[in-house]
Amino acid sequence: MIIYEDTIQQFADDVILNRISDRLYDSLRDHHLSGGSESEINSWNNSLQFMKNVLDTPQIPKDCNVAIEYNIPQTSKRVDFMILGKDDNDIDHVVIIELKQWAKVEKVNDTFRHSVMSDLRSHEPVAHPSYQAYTYKSLIRNYGGAEDLDESSLNPCAYLHNMSEDYRPVIEDDIYSDWTKEAPVFLKSDVLKLREFIHQYITAKSSDDQLLYKIDYGKIKPTKCLQDSIDSMLCGNKEFEMIDEQAVAYDFIMNAIKSAASDLKKHVIIIQGGPGTGKSVLAVNVLADSITKLGYNASYITKNSAPRNCYQSLLAKGDAKKIVDLKLAFRSPHSLPFVPDNGIDVGIYDEAHRMQKKPYMYKGEDMLKDAIRASRVSVFFVDEDQRITANDCYNIDTIKQYAMEMGAVLETREPFVLQSQFRCNGSDGYIAFLDDVLELRETANKTLDLKDFDFRIFDTPALMKEALRVFNEERNKSRMCAGYCYDWNVKNKRGEWDIMIEDFHAKWNLENDNIFAINPDSFEQIGCIHTVQGMEFDYVGVIIGKDLRYINGHVCTDKTAISKDDHTSRIRQCKDNALAERLIKNTYKVLLTRGQKGCFVYCEDEALRVYLKKRISE
Repeated sequence: MIIYEDTIQQFADDVILNRISDRLYDSLRDHHLSGGSESEINSWNNSLQFMKNVLDTPQIPKDCNVAIEYNIPQTSKRVDFMILGKDDNDIDHVVIIELKQWAKVEKVNDTFRHSVMSDLRSHEPVAHPSYQAYTYKSLIRNYGGAEDLDESSLNPCAYLHNMSEDYRPVIEDDIYSDWTKEAPVFLKSDVLKLREFIHQYITAKSSDDQLLYKIDYGKIKPTKCLQDSIDSMLCGNKEFEMIDEQAVAYDFIMNAIKSAASDLKKHVIIIQGGPGTGKSVLAVNVLADSITKLGYNASYITKNSAPRNCYQSLLAKGDAKKIVDLKLAFRSPHSLPFVPDNGIDVGIYDEAHRMQKKPYMYKGEDMLKDAIRASRVSVFFVDEDQRITANDCYNIDTIKQYAMEMGAVLETREPFVLQSQFRCNGSDGYIAFLDDVLELRETANKTLDLKDFDFRIFDTPALMKEALRVFNEERNKSRMCAGYCYDWNVKNKRGEWDIMIEDFHAKWNLENDNIFAINPDSFEQIGCIHTVQGMEFDYVGVIIGKDLRYINGHVCTDKTAISKDDHTSRIRQCKDNALAERLIKNTYKVLLTRGQKGCFVYCEDEALRVYLKKRISE
């Protein structure tokens, strides 16, 4: 979305006459966009004065165009500053500039390769400005409407106009080299160097003066570069091979996608499956083939960020630049309000049971309606037993209702059901055993055949951890996780440890570790439900807190045992006790079904430990 576009000359006049911030503020309001706070207005008045000075040179023609706060299509991301024109060879170019008012900067540590600490955001890490600029280039290149803009036509950089030479060794440290090579950093003393950088690409206005409009209004579709990249990522990647009815469901979905292309109607598909039935593997295959084989603008969308980040990393096989290329293919539902009707050809909504009507900071009115509105084809993957917060409000019936209200074609009256179990050593009996033990529903599986699945109860969490460590050393695919009971002391600077049980001490998964499930350094930490839901391990260790107990012959819940630091589940505040009980039990069922080969358990409640041991011994 174009917020401000004008010639360099007009931009300079707006700055000189002190009306640049007024134009930006009014335009944001005209487009019904947030922004324009007092701090943001101050940053405009400050940074844009510096940009006027940089562009005040005969080298850069005054009739070339600039864009400020350009809102990248289908995202909430706004680019600080862009200069549009062409070079001496008549090739169109866009120079992307990320502006920062920082005066000081420091590294977080050597593992934070995308983040820094700045003097203006000293309480938390923020993205390195070169990384930000590069991601904007990637989003515009891979999904922008100007098909004639290739890799070399988009030229990102960062301008830290208040930063002295003292901080160059930090901001250009080798750990950021992937980003500074792609998007060089210019500091306070680099005005002439920045001018020269711009002049390499901008020597005259663009050929038809419509470059930004092509980017903004062109048909959103993945570029050949992105298609080839995803195709090579998926090829031979065993993490995403489909088996049995996954392949049948894949054919069912792809047929619906082709039907939507011919009848031009909205289509809604519902895929139902319990833990370990391969919903996410199927979802990633549909995403990849919609982009690579059909050339569609497709996105994998899930509220939980952990699967998005891990699948991006697994597909890209750790290549940091390929992960950036996948940003818009893996997105949060918070981006949906920024997507026009049918702006996404294929929307793949994993864990649709976790979607919420209007969560905190959501800019739309109804997340599920926005999903169907924004997508020509909506594929919803659902397991109602995996609802884990009081705000998780959608189910299969609601999806059907909304589909009919919005005139969509519902592919089948009943969801396509995935039944084959690919986790827990393929043991459907283990899932049924958990349902019975947790008293979610009565089943015939009163005992567990331990030949099928390695299920153990430990008397201390320390013993459980050491047993897990042995298996983790084989493939780095064993992790510990826990329920909502423990405070976030480290994050809130209240102490060194979060989970303290007798002589066992551990921390929750590290802040900003968005790939806990596959991070080789995360074994020592404890994952919460949000970092492990949707993921799987060889072996999982589960710490069951005092919110689940065995009392008078029944497995009972206690919502008052939930940590007051838990602000996401809303279980502690839930007035419906039956719902609170179901959510606590659902949470533990999700945690207990993350293992492919085994699950190790420690229960704080001794009576529950004794009960579980009795159930498996029988």
